[in-house]
Amino acid sequence: MSLADENADNENPYLREPPTDFDPAETLSESDAERQVAFLREAIREHDRRYYVENDPIIADRTYDALFARLQELEDAFDLSHPDSPTRTVGGEPIDAFETVEHVVPMLSIEGSGEAADVREFDERVRRELHTGGHDDVEYVCEPKFDGVSMEFVYEEGRLDRAVTRGDGREGDDVTPNVRTIGSVPQRLHGDHPDFLAVRGELYMPKDAFQAYNRERIERGEEPFANPRNATAGTVRQLDPAVVAERPLSVFFFETLESSDGTGSHREELARFPEWGLRVAEEVEVVDSIEDAIAYRDRLLETRDELPYEIDGVVIKVDDRAAREELGRTARHDRWAFAYKFPARSEVTTVRDVAVGIGRTGRVTPVALLDPVDVGGVTVSRASLHNPEEIATKGVDVGDTVRVQRAGDVIPYVEEVLEKESEGHYELPDSCPVCDSAIERDGPLAFCTGGLACDAQLRRSIEYYAGDDGLDLEGLGEKGVGQLIESELVGSIAELYALDRESLTELEGWGETSAENLLAEIEASREPPLPDFLSALGIPQVGPSTARELAREFGTFEAFRAAAVEEPERLEGVDDVGGTVAETIHEFFASEANAAAVERVLEHVSPQPVDVESGEKLDGLTFVFTGSLEGMTRADAQEVVEAHGGNATGSVSGNTDYLVVGANPGTRKREAAAERNVTILEEAGFRELLAEHGVDVSGEEGSDDEGNAGDGQRALDDWDDDG
Repeated sequence: MSLADENADNENPYLREPPTDFDPAETLSESDAERQVAFLREAIREHDRRYYVENDPIIADRTYDALFARLQELEDAFDLSHPDSPTRTVGGEPIDAFETVEHVVPMLSIEGSGEAADVREFDERVRRELHTGGHDDVEYVCEPKFDGVSMEFVYEEGRLDRAVTRGDGREGDDVTPNVRTIGSVPQRLHGDHPDFLAVRGELYMPKDAFQAYNRERIERGEEPFANPRNATAGTVRQLDPAVVAERPLSVFFFETLESSDGTGSHREELARFPEWGLRVAEEVEVVDSIEDAIAYRDRLLETRDELPYEIDGVVIKVDDRAAREELGRTARHDRWAFAYKFPARSEVTTVRDVAVGIGRTGRVTPVALLDPVDVGGVTVSRASLHNPEEIATKGVDVGDTVRVQRAGDVIPYVEEVLEKESEGHYELPDSCPVCDSAIERDGPLAFCTGGLACDAQLRRSIEYYAGDDGLDLEGLGEKGVGQLIESELVGSIAELYALDRESLTELEGWGETSAENLLAEIEASREPPLPDFLSALGIPQVGPSTARELAREFGTFEAFRAAAVEEPERLEGVDDVGGTVAETIHEFFASEANAAAVERVLEHVSPQPVDVESGEKLDGLTFVFTGSLEGMTRADAQEVVEAHGGNATGSVSGNTDYLVVGANPGTRKREAAAERNVTILEEAGFRELLAEHGVDVSGEEGSDDEGNAGDGQRALDDWDDDG
């Protein structure tokens, strides 16, 4: 028996738990499948309304999931998909770009202020103008001012026809495929709805969902969103609806823009919205005096932290539609509404959660997820807790009220706990939230032991490998690495060398040119200089400078690795390497996961050895460069110096031996060299000095273009010199 038959005699089939033991799809006729699909869609829409609008679900989640899965099965089996089906909430096909659409009526901004005097002045103007027109009684509808993304939703014959961003108020982007994935946006209206309805609403990300989503991003090694509004705005304009479907967006509807049934008072419209399946905020009040409206705002200011969504004030609207028409509008805003804004939160906020970030070296960094707060003019929703010892010292825990500051005016951190929610403090988990490997303490710090088998460390490792301190693969930054990992094109550093043009061009934002450029960069990195390769591996405490010293000492990667594994004490004799660093290098290669990852990279990469003897030719000499060299770039000159035992630094100091001056030099370095009696060399003198020390640069010819540094390089040189 079909589901439709099972419930045929039930007056309201949605109010009972439907059976989940459906007949297999292959035994149904097409007509039976169509009937089941129609019934399932209506049932799911009703349950969505009860869940999202009424907040009164009547079936268990597992039963709802079974209904949804059955609908998906039948639509797939009988090719019965439809744009307004509830199954579209799982996301449709990616789109190339958004179409610009004109709004049904202009979506104007709202005049506003944070001063009560301005609110009273608004009321005086409204009453004065309406009294002249014969409207003596004025009532206001007071609503929360949602801190999200304003949208136009257009329904025709009860079906969602389009959803458009506010844009410039006259036209916006058609983001309908994305909005269809949001469960609280009905694809079809319920009840006795108008044939045509255009409504204004606000997309938002609930606070709890925002904190949970940011926690997931931090644990995956991704940059968290600054606040719920940014998260919402960034999500709704994704080109792939499947991405939107994974993010926890919701919606409130708060204004009729146009209706085929005409419009009543604003309060009457809001009362009908839930009947049609449109969510409205519970915190809405009707008042007949501006002082009551001000009191409403003050109450919401006191309870804003208890609301499940962000608001930044209240909106006070004239209730009567005829009065609104008489008041009219300016080119920018309606004259019948006013936003009474909240003051920005300042420094003091609440810790809502603690996320654990895993760095490139496995270091565990706890991050406090906060109610967004203004700190020095910047909205802050997360702050570093540094390490377990710092947490214990300050006694920070979830639920505590804290004061937040910005270190160096950049990095937010928790300065102190002002009010404890409970005794004790936050404790790190025993295992990594990303790879489930054990977390171990090392003094005040903590580390994930998963190595490159940990996805978070892998992401950071690939970013570092491709970055400036690694092999400098242009075109592969943080976003690109994230795309490669999320699309499962890359699961290790070694898999960078298996990428192909076809796979890359399927990624959002990648074209033929960008794909081919990256592949060329990867191909050119197969024979990297040994110092660059050692640095790129991301061995803890081995940056570019230490990598150069190690390369000079051992000459080949094989010799270096053998010493690291079998004779770590040999490393201690290298400049920049002491006992602690030597032990860290040894532990890196002692890890089976790291050793295997490095071996896989070596299947594609051949680090070029360093001539150990040539590494002594400029030993002890320090060079600084300014201006553009004719025969080589400044970067080439610095590499020559460092490859032969010298040092190349960016600024003149008492330890500088030579300042090498090229074309169009800045003045700052020359003045500093003169003050410190540093020898100044023109490019010819620099080459002569190299020759005297037995350094051959005959193979270094060539720079940006046909032997000359380009205008862009000169500009960078000048900026570097004179700031």
